Amino acid sequence: MMKGANVVVPAAEVRVEVSWQAGPGVPDADASALLLAGTKVRSDDDFVFYNQAVHPSGAVRHAGKRQGPTVVDTLSVRLAQVEPQIEKIVLAASADGGTFGQFRDLCIRVLDAATGGEVARFDSTGATTETAFVLGELYRRQGAWKFRAVGQGYDTGLAGLATDFGITVDDAPVDQPFTPPPSPAPHPQSAVVPTQPYIPPQSPSRPVPPAQPAVPPPVQPFATPPGQQNPVPHGQPFSAPSGQPHPGQPFAAPHPAAQFPAPATPSGPPVNLAKVSLTKESPSVSLTKHGATGGVMRVNLNWTSMAATGRIFGKLRGKNIDLDLCCFFELVNGAIGSVRALDRRFGALYEPPFIHLDQDDRTGASITGENLSINLDYTRFFRRILVFASIYDGASDFRNVHATVTLHPVNSAPIEMTLDGCTDNSRDAVLAVLENVNGELVVRREGVFVRPPAGQPGGGVMEIARLYNWDFGFQAGRGK
Repeated sequence: MMKGANVVVPAAEVRVEVSWQAGPGVPDADASALLLAGTKVRSDDDFVFYNQAVHPSGAVRHAGKRQGPTVVDTLSVRLAQVEPQIEKIVLAASADGGTFGQFRDLCIRVLDAATGGEVARFDSTGATTETAFVLGELYRRQGAWKFRAVGQGYDTGLAGLATDFGITVDDAPVDQPFTPPPSPAPHPQSAVVPTQPYIPPQSPSRPVPPAQPAVPPPVQPFATPPGQQNPVPHGQPFSAPSGQPHPGQPFAAPHPAAQFPAPATPSGPPVNLAKVSLTKESPSVSLTKHGATGGVMRVNLNWTSMAATGRIFGKLRGKNIDLDLCCFFELVNGAIGSVRALDRRFGALYEPPFIHLDQDDRTGASITGENLSINLDYTRFFRRILVFASIYDGASDFRNVHATVTLHPVNSAPIEMTLDGCTDNSRDAVLAVLENVNGELVVRREGVFVRPPAGQPGGGVMEIARLYNWDFGFQAGRGK
């Protein structure tokens, strides 16, 4: 398409891809969308970008970024679901750490989400010092949707672009990545060498998480009632390391008479454009120094895959892909366990383990993906948390799957990490480790693909436990 040209969009749902060629000296970029009633947004909620990934209506969301020789950042738009007051959706890109004059082959494509077919493509050329671009727009005309190629640049970055459309911006700086001190002596645990195959629970239907209470229960001393222990992944009763209290015994809090405050409630500040990306070169950040000192932090998993007809959200060759977001936890009293759909263990926010899995998204098509919520009001009781993902169905391994993991602390910029580049038959992948380091809760990107042991096709979770010294003492699994 030429600049200023327009085309009818016949699809009810589209995928908007902003792409460019990676290379030395090429900055990163981020796609965003502004939903306009007239020439302005109605409120800051009408801005969809990396820090505010889903519009309240569910019609527009930031669907994640795929790295590679060609970098692709994606927005998903359900046109049939856009509110009647919205007349136009502005589709923009902003450079992160450079200008668009440094980019090669910058373009925007509109694809039919159902078929992967290309509806429109606009190649943006001639950029110099611009740090943000309106590449195109979806707009209503006589009851139908159209796409127009725009190509309008800004020298004031995403903040200037967003402000022009009525967004109130708080572009505060972000803390620098965490530089860990010398590693302390490891917690005494024996490495587990599994001798029996791990047998996943079998059930005709996947478990449904219990409804989460809107109001936390009254504050009680930390104690896990007998018979309510969180089991290890294979469903066997877990035993704490030698010398540590059994989970059924009262928890020895580090501070006498500790009370547990309710989570902090966001006060609705201006839109914050700051973000933290964890990479191989900069893999760690201190949540404590980052300002995440309380409240419920959401850990979100979204995924995409490659199909023969193009990049299909949540599908591989026509099949739904079911990834499970999971974690192992260890508390300071030595109690260990899992939060994992296959274990029928969805956790709890206001009692041990202070971690809760909100749903089991079987396709990747959920607006919010899968989410682990971690209650940071109880940070002092965490020793470490290992977050991982497993392929349950729809793909043979991670080679064709791209996942994005985003941590959303309360009143702090999100922390994003990507997972791709698998070259073997791994069906499990370690995403991140959260660890209490000298009183600071530190998140470290892992991005490690884990193959099952030879002769044990379902043993990837056992292998994760062995590699990361989670002393579950695996036995043969039991059916359901």
